[in-house]
Amino acid sequence: MEKWKIYTKTGDKGETSLIGGTRVPKNHIRIEAYGTIDELNAFVGLIRDHDIAPHHREVLLKIQECLFIAESLLAKDPEQTQIKLPCLSQADIKLLEEEIDKMNAELPELSHFILPGGNLESSYAHVARCICRRAERIIISLSAQVEVQPNVLQYINRLSDYFFVLARKLAQEKGTGDTIWKAKACD
Repeated sequence: MEKWKIYTKTGDKGETSLIGGTRVPKNHIRIEAYGTIDELNAFVGLIRDHDIAPHHREVLLKIQECLFIAESLLAKDPEQTQIKLPCLSQADIKLLEEEIDKMNAELPELSHFILPGGNLESSYAHVARCICRRAERIIISLSAQVEVQPNVLQYINRLSDYFFVLARKLAQEKGTGDTIWKAKACD
């Protein structure tokens, strides 16, 4: 196995390579898409490193693996390479839906907007939700220019829902619960 070098000096002028070798500027929308997912992945690791239930940790590890797959799919230039990459499947999306449904069944019914926060772990899950939504917006913009595997967008969309429910569940498990937003009437 070839040893990886941390620095290559090939990006010193503001460009990077997609999978397949195509050079693009580092602010290219494709780089923004998978870079934002990379940011999300790092945040998921931060949540996983906190004192949360082992089951949540296991699910978050699976999510991190799926996010790596999504990153690679977005980094691939299909016109320049036929490299076979792993894919996101409907089973990956179904896992998120099942987890959402399980957690939601144990939470009080939501009838108001809630404010992010409650405890550190819940707050981190809310930040992950926001990063996930940003990634989704960027992927939608990218998909207007090039073909994006549909499961990538669907997975990221469902993942933001997962983080919302996880934030509520972590708040419940830590005893802080939801903070209901109470709208002020205008004068």
